Order: sequence, then C-alpha cells, then structure tokens
Amino acid sequence: MSPENSNIVDIPVISVDDADYAPALVVVDMQNDFVAGSLDPDAICIVPTVDALMSLPFKARIATQDFHSDNDISFAETIEGIEYNVVSIYHPEGKEKVRGLDKADWPVRCPAATEGGDFVSDLNRVRFDAVVHKGTHPSIESYSAFRDVWGREESELPKTLRKVGATDVYFCGLAGDYCIKYTTKDAIDCGYNAWIIKDAVGKISSSTFAWDEMLRKGIKLTTSEEIKGRLQSTT
Repeated sequence: MSPENSNIVDIPVISVDDADYAPALVVVDMQNDFVAGSLDPDAICIVPTVDALMSLPFKARIATQDFHSDNDISFAETIEGIEYNVVSIYHPEGKEKVRGLDKADWPVRCPAATEGGDFVSDLNRVRFDAVVHKGTHPSIESYSAFRDVWGREESELPKTLRKVGATDVYFCGLAGDYCIKYTTKDAIDCGYNAWIIKDAVGKISSSTFAWDEMLRKGIKLTTSEEIKGRLQSTT
C-alpha cells in the first residue's frame, strides 16, 4: 500500500503563520556504520541531499548520533543472540518484568568514539548547531532521539528544540522504519509539527508499513525541493 493511498487518514498539520514558523532540521544517524554498512545498502544515495538541506536557513540544524558502548544490549553478540532475530527485553530496573518490548538483535554498529560511529565525511558537519547522542545506556534500547523506548529518560533534543522555539521539525537521515519512525512519533507527542523529507531518508525494509503508520500518527511527508521553496519564501 502506498503512503498516498486514499485509505490513510490525512490529519491536517497544525496551522502556523509564517511570522511564527520556526523550522528546525534533525539529521538522524548519518554515521559510517549505517551509511556504508549492511543495514541500508542505498543509504549513500541520500548523502548529497542531506548535505544540501543543512545549508538552508533552519532555526537549528541538529544531528543525532548513536553512541553505543561495546556491550550494548542492542548488539546480538552482547546477549549471544542471532543477528536480526526479534527478542523481548525489559527495563533493567523493572524487576517485575511486566512491560516487555520486542527488539531486534542488531549487528555491532556505531560504538562511541569510533570511525564507524562518526558522521560520514561528505556531510559538512560544521553546520550542525548541536549533536544529540542516543543509545548511550548499555542496558536500555533507544531508537527515538527524544527518549528511550520506555519513555523514562529524555535526551538533549527536547531542550534543544525548546531553546530555539521550534514549531516544525523536519527529519532526514536513517533509518525511516526505525529511528526516524520512533523520533517523529515522539515529536508529534511533544507538540511539534513533524515532517519527513522523504527523498532524504533511507530505510531498511522495502515495506510501506512504517510510512503508513507515521501518516496515521499525523506526520507529514515533504521533499527537499518543497522545504527549500518554503524556507526561501519566508526569508
């Protein structure tokens, strides 16, 4: 089913006058292990588009960066699991184990302070106004750049967006069906107009399920050309 399918409920974005419009760009996990790794073989194709977006006059350009420890619970080898196998996990403080969540056992990726965890060299990283680390707790899974999967601990992203008074948050990077999906859904819950720049997003699966899920949540799809036109018309 296509994201443009008429069966999808089209939830209108909150109206924001141009005078109050404060767009922020969040570049999600454009790191060597993702772009050059095995999770998304076509990820390299979006790098020029992402880099061009970073030159536009957003109120803030924020990068997120997976920053895992060597023994991160998300790694299959940490729990002696099978890569891409789905298992149930529990919050490390949840002794009662009543709120389990399903997670995939991933290959080792983006360890903190390694070349694999660094941003791809073709991004002009000096344009980033802030870098938000996620996945820093070895025993807690984090896909969203806002908070962990249990919603107990926030990252620096909410504070950074509040500081610039953002009304609309535009997302690009990797991967559309995991970190971007969870991040944009949290953006809606935090009261932002959330946009996915579709030609600047890579994803792991060829399925449209994630797009459909995000559209139902109220997340909007746009393109790099559309956002370029809007930003140029408001400057």
